Amino acid sequence: MINAKDILVILKDYDLKKISIGVLGGHSALDVCRGAKKYGFKTVAICQRGREKTYAKYYKTRGEKGCVDEVILVDKFLDITKKEVQEKLRKLNTIFIHNRYFWVYFKDYSDIENNFRVPIFGLRQGVKLEERDQPLNQYMILEKAGIRMPRIIRKGGEKLSETELRRRLDHHFDQMKRLPLLVKANEAIRSYERAFFVITKTDDYFTKSAEMIKGGETTQANVDNAVIEEFIIGAQVNLNFFYSAINDELELLGTDSRRQTSMDGFLRLDAKTQTDLLNQGYKPSMIETGHYAVTMKESLVEKAYDLGEKFVATMKKEVPPGLFGPFALQGAVAAFEGKEEFVIFDVSMRIPGSPGTAFTPYSGYLYADSMSYGERIAMEIKDAIKSKKLAKILT
Repeated sequence: MINAKDILVILKDYDLKKISIGVLGGHSALDVCRGAKKYGFKTVAICQRGREKTYAKYYKTRGEKGCVDEVILVDKFLDITKKEVQEKLRKLNTIFIHNRYFWVYFKDYSDIENNFRVPIFGLRQGVKLEERDQPLNQYMILEKAGIRMPRIIRKGGEKLSETELRRRLDHHFDQMKRLPLLVKANEAIRSYERAFFVITKTDDYFTKSAEMIKGGETTQANVDNAVIEEFIIGAQVNLNFFYSAINDELELLGTDSRRQTSMDGFLRLDAKTQTDLLNQGYKPSMIETGHYAVTMKESLVEKAYDLGEKFVATMKKEVPPGLFGPFALQGAVAAFEGKEEFVIFDVSMRIPGSPGTAFTPYSGYLYADSMSYGERIAMEIKDAIKSKKLAKILT
């Protein structure tokens, strides 16, 4: 693992007056680049050939327009660990902002953890902890933090016989008044995307998964390794936080929710059309396409901060030096015995793909004007350079 001493050695050769902010060309790259430019940093995007126009043409810096100063083209995203690419990044004095898009192309996380000798803003190994089949993962952190999450029927990667799986599913549907379950399988082609499906009875698991496998939407291995958990019926809200290691302060930057293909369009149909389509064998998918800004009433703000503070404290204890910079607790607000409560069913331990965060008022309550994740990251890096604490926020 690249350690604190390694970071100090790398920074010795950096010109801190000419820092570049680096990103992989996708996910949240434009948000990061725009924020970096606003705070006076140069920007560099590593792009895969054939997928570079967004960064090399449409948003390329030209005079007062654009936000991507430099593009490094690679044949495949995983080529970012090649010696010559890393040398270019270090020559540009690059601090890299990682995201899920960055990590999913590396089947072996250790390649980034051990061989990518470019400073990363935030916790280098954080994204790995999002994976549900890791020894230490987001579910364990949430549980240790005392944060409510859906009841888990089967853990990710847990090997169960069909008899035992049926027993657990039958028990849930008998005891929980047939509340639905969510099967968190991954797509067949894009393993980092979701081919989730909802079941309301035990047999649904086997029939729906078989149909999706036959249709090429997922694979048997993905289904066998999928988490099965309660489907929380509530208003979905993603809590997008920023923890400043410089100020030792947690900030709620904004809240949003997800757009999912084709579920969003399906829900806009009338009930009769929905029923007719389902009877004809249509199955709406839950593939994330984007996000939209939402707000919550102020009585929930303190509850949201409480969750974020618990999560930060637990991460410091379980995964030193802890989580800092952007992260998100994604869940829903559900009513239990007349009281509203957050239930968290997913965690992003890096910048979420949510540029709409700036269009909610919460960062504006702190900074007068609402702030994007890209801006807040750039502000933190600038403050760290000014206060000579840059190494504290890099791994």
